[in-house]
Amino acid sequence: MRAGRGGDLARAGHHAGAGSGAALALDGGARGVSQGGPLSLARHRVLALAAIVFVSLVTPRAVWSAERANGYVLDWDSGTGKSYVIPAAEIVGFVGALNAFNRLVIDEDTYGTDGHSIWENLHTAPEFDNDPFHVNQIGHPYQGSIYYGLARSAGLNYWESLAATLFGSFLWETAGETTAPSLNDYVTTTLGGSFVGEAAFRMASLLLEGGGETPGFWRELGAAVLSPGLGFNRLVFGDRFKPVFPSHDPAVYIRLRAGVTLTTSVANAHLSPDVQEQDGSLDFYMTYGLPGKPGYTYKRPFDFFLFEFTAVPNARTAADAIENLTVRGLLVGDKYAVGDNYRGVWGLFGGYEYLSPQVFNVATTNFALGTVGQWWLTRTVALQGTALLGVGFGASGTAGRHAERDFRYGVIPEPLLGLRLIVSDLAMLEAAGRQYWIVGIGKGASPHADEFGHERIDRGTIGLTVRVFGPHALSLHYVVSAREASVPGGGDRHQSVETLTLSYNFLGHTRFGAVEWRPEEMPRR
Repeated sequence: MRAGRGGDLARAGHHAGAGSGAALALDGGARGVSQGGPLSLARHRVLALAAIVFVSLVTPRAVWSAERANGYVLDWDSGTGKSYVIPAAEIVGFVGALNAFNRLVIDEDTYGTDGHSIWENLHTAPEFDNDPFHVNQIGHPYQGSIYYGLARSAGLNYWESLAATLFGSFLWETAGETTAPSLNDYVTTTLGGSFVGEAAFRMASLLLEGGGETPGFWRELGAAVLSPGLGFNRLVFGDRFKPVFPSHDPAVYIRLRAGVTLTTSVANAHLSPDVQEQDGSLDFYMTYGLPGKPGYTYKRPFDFFLFEFTAVPNARTAADAIENLTVRGLLVGDKYAVGDNYRGVWGLFGGYEYLSPQVFNVATTNFALGTVGQWWLTRTVALQGTALLGVGFGASGTAGRHAERDFRYGVIPEPLLGLRLIVSDLAMLEAAGRQYWIVGIGKGASPHADEFGHERIDRGTIGLTVRVFGPHALSLHYVVSAREASVPGGGDRHQSVETLTLSYNFLGHTRFGAVEWRPEEMPRR
């Protein structure tokens, strides 16, 4: 998914005749139809794409037919019926189909892989690339989540699915593109893809689980949208992968929010783009496995996780439509208690974060040590909190014209603190802050961008949500995002955006998510 570099393009063009049979057939077909005019080209491309889809569907199905005689049906508890072969075949088919699609529709030079380009990539050390920020930091984690979902829904556990995602990333970086393998793509596709993929798989499974033995059409469709790999396997393999992953009944907090955002202050160091003063805002937030639920345990990765997605529906471009994607899950840890009124979970968390507050971007794939807990202050007032200290690998940069880009890849230490004060099911006051220190090598179009350096990004939020009736609530949120960077050849860049968002909220059945574990006879305070 990376734009080709000059040397790679020349290499791909020079060795176009040295590719595999399949690659030669596609290349030859593309060159042949180009002489027949636009209509002929379009017709052949449609036929080629139809063939690609057919092959990607038939390949795993053929593998399944070979296993079907054993009568396997997936059992999540014992592991009976899980398959390593089926997701491996699916990942190979998906990579082949995506490569062929990109070759035919996007760029034949960048995606025209052959035997020579594959061999050369096998002998080339991974390096940082100069692709658009959203391609590297959104496209690759999503692509990795597809690999992950195919493996996870075939019965593999988290760690096995992580290995399958690494296999898919290696296959794409080696045989999917003619350009040199990308170090940052390996990280975001494999680790970021596994974090996004597991959260999506858990949410999809929870949706299906709520439908009982036979989830209805809309639940199946929703699950497929959340986790395409899960939807594909349930559709193609029938009863083999129909059993739903058991959630063990976690405590959850769900909020869907739609509103209007007003930009109250902006500083952008005289760079583009101009900031939109009014924006729409769509936000989905879910916490899964909140501590305090009696009988609930944290034995599997992501038995606790947080997922938040914020979109800007009226953004100037599709790349600007995602303002925030945050996934954070417990990989290894355990629950604990302090007295009668406090319950928590602590351990090692894995996370993927992407922020794009109009004038700059930051993304990180990280690991952190910390805790999440809830403290009942009175009978009806609870304080929930998160405290994490971690380090990750990622990038940051200006969201401006190509000549202004100053991407920096490197190590990113990150402290995070969040608090939520919940007053029964009436109201919630919340505040959170996180800070990113990016230390590493620059990339981009700005002068001397490849020099070593560092920068700091701060993000703070505070909000009040008041329930009106039933699941309906109104909220007011203030968000400040700031970046302090020194760009070689470009001077200091002080960028900040402050916004105020008024929203309608639709709350889940737990309203604000306070977990109750205390016996009813406890005295009120």
